[in-house]
Amino acid sequence: MELIIKKRTQVVLLIVFMAVSVSKISKAQTADYLNPNLAVEQRVEDLVSRMTLEEKVSQMLDQAPAIDRLGVHAYNWWNEALHGVARSGLATSYPQAIGFAATWNEELVFDMATAISDEARAKHHEYARQGTYHRYQGLTIWSPNINIFRDPRWGRGQETYGEDPFLTGRIAVNFIKGLQGDDPKYFKTIATVKHFAVHNGPEPLRHTFDAISSERDLRETYLPMFDVGINEGGAYSLMCAYNRVDGVPACSSEELMVDILRDEWAFDGFVVSDCWALDDIYKNHKVVETVSEAAAEALLAGTDLECGTNVYPHLLDAVENGYITENDIDVSLKRLFTARFKLGMFDPPSMVSYQNIPIEVVDSEEHKELARRVSRESMVLLKNDGTLPFSKNVKKIAVLGPNADQEMVLLGNYNGIPSDIITPLEGIKATVSNQTEVMYSLGTELVAGYPMLELLKGEVLTTESGETGLTMSLAKNEQAEPVMTKLVSSIGEEWGENVPFEGLEADSFMAEWSGLLTPKTSGKYKFQISSTMKYELFIDGNEVLNSESSWGNEFDFPTPKTSEEVELKAGTSYSIKITAQDTKGDAQMYLEWAQPASHLKNEALEMAQQADAVVLVMGLTPRLEGEEMPVNLEGFNGGDRTSIELPKIQQDFIKEVTELGKPTALVLLNGSALALPWADEHVPAILEAWYGGQAGGTAIADVLFGEYNPAGRLPVTFNKSTDDLPPFEDYDMTNRTYRFFEGEALYPFGHGLSFTTFEYGNIELSDYSLSDNEDVEVQLGITNTGDVAGDEVVQLYVSFPESGITRPIRDLRGFDRIHLKPGETKTIEFTLSADDLKFWNPDLDVWELEKTPVLIQAGASSADIRQTKTLRID
Repeated sequence: MELIIKKRTQVVLLIVFMAVSVSKISKAQTADYLNPNLAVEQRVEDLVSRMTLEEKVSQMLDQAPAIDRLGVHAYNWWNEALHGVARSGLATSYPQAIGFAATWNEELVFDMATAISDEARAKHHEYARQGTYHRYQGLTIWSPNINIFRDPRWGRGQETYGEDPFLTGRIAVNFIKGLQGDDPKYFKTIATVKHFAVHNGPEPLRHTFDAISSERDLRETYLPMFDVGINEGGAYSLMCAYNRVDGVPACSSEELMVDILRDEWAFDGFVVSDCWALDDIYKNHKVVETVSEAAAEALLAGTDLECGTNVYPHLLDAVENGYITENDIDVSLKRLFTARFKLGMFDPPSMVSYQNIPIEVVDSEEHKELARRVSRESMVLLKNDGTLPFSKNVKKIAVLGPNADQEMVLLGNYNGIPSDIITPLEGIKATVSNQTEVMYSLGTELVAGYPMLELLKGEVLTTESGETGLTMSLAKNEQAEPVMTKLVSSIGEEWGENVPFEGLEADSFMAEWSGLLTPKTSGKYKFQISSTMKYELFIDGNEVLNSESSWGNEFDFPTPKTSEEVELKAGTSYSIKITAQDTKGDAQMYLEWAQPASHLKNEALEMAQQADAVVLVMGLTPRLEGEEMPVNLEGFNGGDRTSIELPKIQQDFIKEVTELGKPTALVLLNGSALALPWADEHVPAILEAWYGGQAGGTAIADVLFGEYNPAGRLPVTFNKSTDDLPPFEDYDMTNRTYRFFEGEALYPFGHGLSFTTFEYGNIELSDYSLSDNEDVEVQLGITNTGDVAGDEVVQLYVSFPESGITRPIRDLRGFDRIHLKPGETKTIEFTLSADDLKFWNPDLDVWELEKTPVLIQAGASSADIRQTKTLRID
């Protein structure tokens, strides 16, 4: 109680101090910036005019310090919410971005983003009430990632909305609007479109490579979603990329940042650099010699804020050397403070309705149900020969595979930690009848030589007194006696900024877990800890892991650390102990282990042989594909993939199980396209489940057992082979994505099956000719011709068979996800404008309407066109 009173006193003193500071300013003179009735522009002008040059520069870093004399509190601009509030403790976790893009449902994405921004607002004000303004606690969200997923090998493609500019733009607009809210005066949060521009791998080269793009590819593929995200979505922030674009670093590119972004698109928000990208200008791209020149180049191009601390402090030198003026700094600073004013940071709480969002919205039941809905709608049924749905009354079902019972794999990257994560195994167990026997085995590693990690839990852990689990104790510090001791089933804690027990103090308390580990199989094991705490792991008194090299990094989120192999014998009990100290930020601790790979397959094949049905849960993991991941294995390099085939060890396992002839469904958890031609030919049913978020396992089970009729559609092409792909480093769009690929895909863009069937009626056009500045209405009827209700995603494409220039083979220009009961018919309407049919003429630097016939096509995928009409261009 004494601690709580002390903390409350500190907060009150902080509020009083700020109030006194503001009062002094008010008494000395009426400060315009403190008057909420004045225009934002006038208030910002007034505030900036009161700052010294040093103070101005200090505010142009993502970690902006307080200016006490002006009543300006510290602010950290860096927050993440890619598919839920991220890296800030408890939050609802929705499917990874590529997954919710697969819903092809604009309204659902808007609802999801609205829920995310509710949680971000609530958490921000809870932190502010405690007087903390740390990283991942602010209102400036560095999402969405709207780069085009031009090559399936890119590890960060999972963060995007796929390979098509139109689909990406529509998903982005709704995500941005949901984040930023609809208040006429205030932003709920601010969305940041990234990474501008022409940025999508390879990851290991991102600080050095030069993305060479034709002007038409730039305008028709790499920029449209940024245009629509800003001009229709209203995104108020943009992040410039690491790489060069046609020889010029993106963050200092006058063509991108001034000519296009500011002048052509009239963007009036602020630009932030990708983290430490400004270092690249002089260190890696070497376009200037000194750091102060790099600072000046970026500032003059319109980069307002540096993520990092190495370059913009040298703006002071740049002014002294005459590279820039203080007025140049003012331009950027005003943009930054305009954002803070529009977030309501300088106004009374009573004026900002978003400040009333209660902390109880975080991970609320309503948001959990929404997460389940998004997960369900993201499921893409790639193949089904009638095997699905399974009966809930199946006698024995074998759930096999390295992703079947993995919690963290469901969360993708840039994620929060929900209170409850349902794995595929758990979802299946909860769905089948009480009489069904569910058998489970890992079966195989994801990749040969890569430890298959899972949460260490179950009967292998016991206390000294023989209870299942471990003893956890908490103390104020290393010397103090425990204030609490309890039994836990595993080590998977997410305490966030809070303390796990009353009487402890954040950033200083101690935790200890102890007990016995008795493995069931002899062999070599590996252990992994993901934690923000300082820790040591001991097995039989020997130190196996410590946080020395993984703690204290630049990011305040867990950096996994894996042990060397530890030889353990079956049936032998070994003492296990972890000691951990909370010292900064969120308190998180997870202990996983990798069991010997040698015994996995035999156990799984025996289960499959006994089963009446088999579910294989395979795929990838965000630890293999992602952002600068330290992985260099067969098929993977630094977060990217060198091969899109499912790893051979998984392919071999799938073959052995499938050849048993049992009713089998293959479930894939991954963030990028997979080439699996053998599985397509031989496995009865295949379900793409992405990284499905906290409800991913429930959604998978809903589909497998017919509780939900799947209707997700692929936002990317699944090619048959890596051989179908051009060189990764080549940014030319020739033979890339469904728009230009001249071969046959395994599963085409837009593909997805249902448990019912749909019939497409004839396309009707409001006019069969179109001139510039005109629109044409497209109409057709869709009928559910099957026996069960379901969703159909109607897709509208255009094609230019008589064009005199290179045009996309097919180009998405509209889509609508509709629900139909058996026998029901609905009429779908689209509006096509002349602008939708134009190409970029690089000779004239204009969008031009080509006067050749256009095919208007409606279908169930880019390769399943059901109806076509010809439109004449006058």
